[in-house]
Amino acid sequence: MKHLLSFLFLLFSILSQAANPGDQVTHVQEVYKTIDNQELKVDVFYTKRSFEKENNTAIVFFHGGGWAYGTPSEFFTTCERYAKMGIVTFSVEYRLSIENGVTPHKSISPIEAVMDAKSVMRWVRENAGKFHIDKNKIVAAGQSAGGQLALATAMIDEYNESTDNLEISCCPNAVLSFSSCLNTVESWCDYLLGDRRDKIWSISPTHNLKQGLPPMIHFHGVDDEQVPKWTAQFFESEMKKRGNYFELHMYPGRKHYLGDGNPNYSRYYDDEILKLTDDFLRKFKLLD
Repeated sequence: MKHLLSFLFLLFSILSQAANPGDQVTHVQEVYKTIDNQELKVDVFYTKRSFEKENNTAIVFFHGGGWAYGTPSEFFTTCERYAKMGIVTFSVEYRLSIENGVTPHKSISPIEAVMDAKSVMRWVRENAGKFHIDKNKIVAAGQSAGGQLALATAMIDEYNESTDNLEISCCPNAVLSFSSCLNTVESWCDYLLGDRRDKIWSISPTHNLKQGLPPMIHFHGVDDEQVPKWTAQFFESEMKKRGNYFELHMYPGRKHYLGDGNPNYSRYYDDEILKLTDDFLRKFKLLD
C-alpha cells in the first residue's frame, strides 16, 4: 500500500507539471558586466506564464559570506519559489574581497562589491523589457553582507562603475533584508578594506540614512553572533525618524542563520519568514 501511494503521488506530480507547463521554472545565466577581464554573471529564473505578462515584479538577490565567500547558488531555491509565484528572480555574482580563500584582495574590497550591486540593478532595469518586468517593481534582497549590498543600492550614492549608465537608477522599489550588516564599522570590513579603511563609513547603511528611502523589511536573530541585534534596533529607530517605512522582525533564540537546521534556503531563513516576506510584498503591490 505504501509503495502504491508513493507511485500515485509521483504520477500526480508528473501529470500536474505536464498539465501546467507554463508554471515550470526556466533558469538561464546572463553576463551583466565585464570588469578587468572578469565576466560577472547573474542567474535568472522565470516561468512561461510570467512572460505572458509585461508588468512582472523582479527580485534581485545578493548572497552572504562577508563580502569574501559564498555563491549565487545559495539563493537558487528561493529564486525558484518566487518564480513559481510569478516573480522574475535574479541571483547575483559579485566580486569577492579575498584571494586564495585567505588574504584580502589587493584591488577588490566591499567597495567593489557595492559597485557591482549597483551595476546589476541598473542592468535589470535597463533589460526590464527583455524579462517582462515593470521598471517600478524591482526589489533588492540579501542576507548578511549581501543584505548590506541590497541596502547600498538604495542608500549609497558614491561608488559607481565608470561603464554604468548613471541615467538609469539603481535604487530598488523595496528591500528584503535578512540578518543584514547594517553597520559596516566593524573589524572584518575594516580588514577587507585595507588601505581604504578610511572609507568604511561611506558604505555603511546606518551612516548613510536619509529621507525618501524605499520600504524595507528586516529579519534578525536576537542571539545573532555576527551582527549585533542593537544595530537592527538602532537602524529601525533612525529610519522611522526620517519617515521611512521599516518593518523589523526579531527572533529570540535565533542566531545569524535564521533558518539553521532547515534544509532549505541555505539556512538563511525558513518558510515562516518567507510568508511574512510575501505579506510585505503584497502590501506594496509587488506580489499578486
